[in-house]
Amino acid sequence: MDQSLPERLRLVLEQQRAAFDLERMPSLAQRRDRLERLERLTTEHRAELQAAMAQDFGHRAHQESLLADLFTVESGVRHALKHLKSWMATKRSPTALHFLPGRNRLMPQPLGVVGIVSPWNYPYYLAMAPALAALAAGNRVMIKPSELTPATSALMARLVAQYFAPEEMTVLTGDADVGRAFTELPFDHLFFTGSTQVGRAVAQAAARNLTPVTLELGGKSPAVIDRSADIAQAAERIAFGKLLNAGQTCVAPDYALVPRELVAPFADALLAAIRKLYPRIAGNPDYTAIVSPRHHARLLALVEQAQQQGATIRRSHDELPTDRRIVPTLLLDTTAGMTVMREEIFGPLLPIVPYDAPAEAVRHINEGDRPLALYWFGSDDTARTTVLEQTHAGGVTINDCLWHLGQEEQPFGGVGASGMGAYHGVWGFNTFSKLKPVFYQSALAGTRLFYPPYGATFDRLMALMRKIT
Repeated sequence: MDQSLPERLRLVLEQQRAAFDLERMPSLAQRRDRLERLERLTTEHRAELQAAMAQDFGHRAHQESLLADLFTVESGVRHALKHLKSWMATKRSPTALHFLPGRNRLMPQPLGVVGIVSPWNYPYYLAMAPALAALAAGNRVMIKPSELTPATSALMARLVAQYFAPEEMTVLTGDADVGRAFTELPFDHLFFTGSTQVGRAVAQAAARNLTPVTLELGGKSPAVIDRSADIAQAAERIAFGKLLNAGQTCVAPDYALVPRELVAPFADALLAAIRKLYPRIAGNPDYTAIVSPRHHARLLALVEQAQQQGATIRRSHDELPTDRRIVPTLLLDTTAGMTVMREEIFGPLLPIVPYDAPAEAVRHINEGDRPLALYWFGSDDTARTTVLEQTHAGGVTINDCLWHLGQEEQPFGGVGASGMGAYHGVWGFNTFSKLKPVFYQSALAGTRLFYPPYGATFDRLMALMRKIT
């Protein structure tokens, strides 16, 4: 590693921290200006950003980039602009009777300099969504994007430098060495999106500086088909959720839990739904390629290994694409020891796991790490409530996939091995703020009655407080 790299990164951090020290509480107008510049950056350069993402993936549907990377940032900025004044306001907090006539207030305050490490699968959204929350909260922002999407990363660096001063927000490109050095900086908050394995290393690096972290990780997110489900509808919605971005989505359904007697009809319905969405795979402009040769080879190896170990393979199309597109593939008769059932897939492969009793499906979910997402399909309210209450997941969509991720009025984040912390909407604002409690004491306060020398008055007051609290 370049020995000067940590020093160069630290100089950028110090520049941003010095700027923050001169402006510790940016005004509403200043924050709105930064958010509006981010919105203009996004809207004015849509075509360039779409082209860069398509270049990085080998092929990526422009519509997917528009929906999942660009519109999501635009809508997040608009939501923040609409609510920013109320988010920034000092809030009243209840005050216990024995502290009256004093009063409590809660004051949101920017943390300082926020570091963001973003992944390759949604390279613009997963960099700029936390960035917009950090800017709304009044912070300075440093972003380290993925080296697997070099065109998008380079374009983001150029555009951010065009719309923002380096002490406001900057993008630092580079390889894994840059990423490691970046996570070792003493940020005021570090936000990481990526794999659980790398997330552990990031948390350890941040801990050395006592830097608070938000970790948006992944895991094996299940889609549970209840016996009360509309199979055709569930299949169509799972097909879309699984194959958006060719399955390279942290909240994509990773496997389906299906009643044993419904496995065959569900698989048939799912394959039919896939063929309707994508009449062909090779050369289809709507179907995204796998991001790199390494990831492409990894996915093919998962299928080959599972097949060698007894899995039944059903492909949606009888095609052999010559680029990095992979034909959507169902895997039946899998076993727990197969790699495809132990690791997050991150591609267009979907194992179908049978269950007999609903408790068996719940047990299967709970035997693994807590997933980032869970999907439940059906109309039986009692069965749905049981799954919601008896399992943990970062977020849930009922009778569909993915859409809980798009909610600005709900927090998004993982639990356990799928992450810690949350953002979106006010939760993002709060993540990058110190919610500072302030107690205003009254000139009429009776607290002096608790001062020494202690005696009978103190004892009587303590007895009274025990009664009123």
